[in-house]
Amino acid sequence: MYKRILLKLSGEQLQGNHEGGIDAERVKWIANQVRSVLTSGTQIVIMVGGGNYARGAQLAGNGIGPVTAHNAGMLATLMNAMVVSDIFNAEHVPTVALSSVEVNQFVDQYTYRRAEHHIGKGRVVIVGGGIGRPFLTTDTAAVNLALEMNCDVVIKTTKVDGVYNADPTQDPTARKYDKLTYQEALSNPNIAVMDKAAIGLAMEDDKPVIICDLLTDGNIARAAAGEQIGTLISV
Repeated sequence: MYKRILLKLSGEQLQGNHEGGIDAERVKWIANQVRSVLTSGTQIVIMVGGGNYARGAQLAGNGIGPVTAHNAGMLATLMNAMVVSDIFNAEHVPTVALSSVEVNQFVDQYTYRRAEHHIGKGRVVIVGGGIGRPFLTTDTAAVNLALEMNCDVVIKTTKVDGVYNADPTQDPTARKYDKLTYQEALSNPNIAVMDKAAIGLAMEDDKPVIICDLLTDGNIARAAAGEQIGTLISV
């Protein structure tokens, strides 16, 4: 069982079956998945994406500068952190939202000491604002946060049950990998389930990454317990 995990949730997952925004029922379901991990004794740090509201790379253009676009994307992740934290707490999963950017009227700013304090009190810590700088994805921010918070593993939940050699929704012959080395994940252009910069950062510090399906009941708990699910990216 891992002592502390970094869970990466995408904005697309938080919108559930809606076309955008937050699906509260989906987030309640995630809260119940997270509760079982927390009660088992594993500490949890969550990095949220913001694609259900805005993606910086897609906003840029038509008069919107790239830095402004990426900043807007970071604000989208902050909205998710705030709302997800509220829903988790309503579901009796003690949670606090922190922000990588300074917006103290809305949420406390992330610092290592503050996050450690909340984790020590048995709370889930959700971080919004990405890495706090433009041109870096929340995948990269998640790995960076995992390194800073000394998480044992990064668990990225997706729509499929791991990494395939082709898109399994388009190619019925696609083959799933149970394990990949960092170098294999970086060098294979068909593997796009996680940002290459994030994988490279994980490789530099030998931080294992698990890619697994979010919507399989118990998957997060099994990954946190060290069971072989999804795809493990490591040395």
